[in-house]
Amino acid sequence: MRSSNPVFSRRGFSRDTGYAGFNAPPQAGGAANPYAGTNPYAQGGNPYAQDPQQATQAPPQYAPQTRPMTMDDVVARTGMTLGTVVAGATVGWLFLTENLGFAVGAGLVAMVLGFVQSFKRKPSPALILAYAALEGVFLGALSGYLNMLPNMSGAPMQAVLGTMAVFVAMLVAYKTRIVRVTARFTRFVMIAALGFVLLSLVNVLFMAFGGGAEGLGFRSGGLGIVFGIVGVVLGALFLALDFKQVEDGIAYGAPREESWLAAFGLTLTLVWIYMEMLRLISILRGD
Repeated sequence: MRSSNPVFSRRGFSRDTGYAGFNAPPQAGGAANPYAGTNPYAQGGNPYAQDPQQATQAPPQYAPQTRPMTMDDVVARTGMTLGTVVAGATVGWLFLTENLGFAVGAGLVAMVLGFVQSFKRKPSPALILAYAALEGVFLGALSGYLNMLPNMSGAPMQAVLGTMAVFVAMLVAYKTRIVRVTARFTRFVMIAALGFVLLSLVNVLFMAFGGGAEGLGFRSGGLGIVFGIVGVVLGALFLALDFKQVEDGIAYGAPREESWLAAFGLTLTLVWIYMEMLRLISILRGD
């Protein structure tokens, strides 16, 4: 989707409030949490948190009938969600490239579904898959339309490859701890994302109310290239937050159903990166 991507407002794994969260393990004897200053996911009242050192001696704090989330669960749900996006994109590419009105409508409905899931306390697989299908239809139709333009042939495939490259690069950077997700890192990403969204909205308003097709120039020329690169970098930083959510969820025994939230978050972020990549390529090609 566009700059209003609900990735910036999703709640993640937390059952309470705020951005994604699992509590860091408390110290024995009730000492202050040593991770509170560095873990942006440490919040009070987490029903899943448990001391990893006591995990073998004490029963888990989640419901006995719910087994904890594993990496396999996250991979499987993410595969299902992204597979649904691809299926929807195939339909949009094959049948809707000349009917962008319907495709835009599908994209708007997908945006609404994304916001609804973002503010739900529990993940809804049906809602997440419906979002993925409609988002895929929108992306496929838009990509197919752009691919038919003289200067844009092959651009969607380049955007897909670019998105995959960003994902792999950020995963390697996260796993090797080149990128460390701390409270300061999270605040920086959220503030930068908010500024990016606000500038994009202002640009749209200028375009709609007399500023011309270029608006403030954030989507064309040299300034547009810089703005596009910033958008891709922000998407990459959000991937790091997503990886941290998954890591914390597995470490602290989140229920298996929370893997759907991981899949939802990763899908939102990858869609964001793809759209920014596609927009950046279109500017570089002068279309």
